[in-house]
Amino acid sequence: MNEIIETLLQHRSIRKFEDRLLTDEQIKMIVQCAQAASTSSYIQAYSIIGVKDQVKKETLATLAGEQGYVAKNGHFFVFCADLHRHEVISNVENVDITESLESTEKFMVAVIDAALAAQNAAMAAESMGLGICYIGGLRNNLVEVSKLLNVPKRVIPLFGLSVGYPAHSSSKKPRLPLEHIYHEDEYMQDERQYKEQIKQYDDIVSAYYTERTKGKRTDRWSEQMMKMLEQPKRMYMKEFIEKKGFSNQ
Repeated sequence: MNEIIETLLQHRSIRKFEDRLLTDEQIKMIVQCAQAASTSSYIQAYSIIGVKDQVKKETLATLAGEQGYVAKNGHFFVFCADLHRHEVISNVENVDITESLESTEKFMVAVIDAALAAQNAAMAAESMGLGICYIGGLRNNLVEVSKLLNVPKRVIPLFGLSVGYPAHSSSKKPRLPLEHIYHEDEYMQDERQYKEQIKQYDDIVSAYYTERTKGKRTDRWSEQMMKMLEQPKRMYMKEFIEKKGFSNQ
């Protein structure tokens, strides 16, 4: 097993960081690694906003649901779906690309491009001995986040990435069985087997929480998912995305 695979398999979210900022050289290297990610048709439909201003970081922490590690870290990155630059180019080249920019397909391309870049950034940071935590909570208040970061139309802040020197070692959460995730040739639809795999995973997750919390938590994965999905969240998203000039067609 090589070092890259070892780093990937040892990933865990870090939510407490040392009071130590990343250097400009580290930030630049992480962004360059993000840019090395694959991109659909070379479109590069994303941007990254690095937030150094402490007041802004604290505001983002509040907007993300009082997540302190958004404010206290080595550096905070915000990954955005971005078709703004393409609209700028269209004005320069005098070509009408509105239909493409507002298509659901290009919205998906921008989201996928940003996600691929972010995972490269995360891997680069972890390979440097840093810890990371993705922050989806920014989507709780995208109108306010967009204003704070001064993003134009056709740019959507998708999620944040807290990066820094880990102040503690967190345990690695067990993932779904490989057999449940990986299908060959076609989607496996044996419902009996499917349910059994979930049950086995629920037992593993429950044992993980029992050991980690000394019995204070015993919840199963299925139980967690139903509690989360039972109450719809961020139902403003479709309207917000359309107002930003994405996915109107």
